[in-house]
Amino acid sequence: MSKIKTYEEINRKLKSGEAVILTAEEVAKMALESSPEEIVEKVDIVTTATFGAMCSSGAIINFGHANPPIRMEKIRLNGVPCYEGLAAVDSYIGATACDPDNSEYGGAHVIQDLLEGKDVVLEAWAKGTDCYPRKHIKTTININTINEFILFNPRNAYQNYNVAVNTTKKMIHTYMGTLLPNMRNATYSTSGELSPLLNDPEFRTIGIGTRIFLGGTQGFVVWPGTQFNTSKPKNEHGIPVSNAATIAVMGNLKEMSAEFLQAAYFDKYGVSLFVGIGIPIPILDADMAKRVSINNSQIETSVLDYGSAGTPKLGQVTYEELRSGTIKIDGRKVRTAPVSSLSKARKIAEELKLWLQTGDFEISKPVQMFPQNTSLKGLKETEVKHD
Repeated sequence: MSKIKTYEEINRKLKSGEAVILTAEEVAKMALESSPEEIVEKVDIVTTATFGAMCSSGAIINFGHANPPIRMEKIRLNGVPCYEGLAAVDSYIGATACDPDNSEYGGAHVIQDLLEGKDVVLEAWAKGTDCYPRKHIKTTININTINEFILFNPRNAYQNYNVAVNTTKKMIHTYMGTLLPNMRNATYSTSGELSPLLNDPEFRTIGIGTRIFLGGTQGFVVWPGTQFNTSKPKNEHGIPVSNAATIAVMGNLKEMSAEFLQAAYFDKYGVSLFVGIGIPIPILDADMAKRVSINNSQIETSVLDYGSAGTPKLGQVTYEELRSGTIKIDGRKVRTAPVSSLSKARKIAEELKLWLQTGDFEISKPVQMFPQNTSLKGLKETEVKHD
């Protein structure tokens, strides 16, 4: 009978310094010579990581009250619009929100500016009330003057993602980067065998309450991410072959680092935020050992034509092929390029490994598991009747 471990047992080994921790890349190499039963005996935790553009991100900010006070009904930070429908001086700034006068500067840049200790111009307007009489304020804020500064990202760390190509005769600009005409390049995301949700594809250890590496500090998985989809087709290794499930995450931005949270502008598309996420996977049994042993040759994803309506599927490739620099589509060799950083993901996995080894981080059992058998609905256009 193969060994079965508990969270409590693994955390005790962490505290005593006896836990064996490997990155997902390291355990994938071990699996070439060791069985899942042998791996569960030898390894306690596997660290996973990703660093890529995650548009569904943003920050909750509490500015504090001015004197006289204002109930902010329109808010701008360095010209970027913030959501004002929370409370008098609470706001949410989305990573992809843009300054109307500068499309290359957006919410992600505001977040990074604050994170780096820079001053940011806050301007807000209101109609004025008896308890909040002020109608306008213009001042500067920074990370030390604001109260809460919370990263709250509704959809991060996609469980796999598609490869983007362009079969048309003109260049197109997308969130997957610039796609050259006539399929002259292919772009892809995620960190392959190092990617968090690919190492626990059935979400046995990742759920609400899972403690994670987020932007350079400890954060948490707080909910299934938006567009959480477990109904996507899977390959023989149980891996979805296109973008599937996601996670919603939260953490204290005042403790984060701009090294692992970086603003970006995609030419003629818009602003996004590169987010660093690392998740420790406890090796509870042989099945989990088998899951984390997945390697790039066993992870497949779909090639989609971003130049055609409906983004039709053109084929399926492995991450081993993608990492080689070229893939074959309809017999043609196409150059590949990542839009996420594998080197930064490796650094996150190693950093998380160090936190675990030094006792600065422990694994947490989810307080609630994610739903199963979920699917997505598309937006249907209906006729709107006018009175």
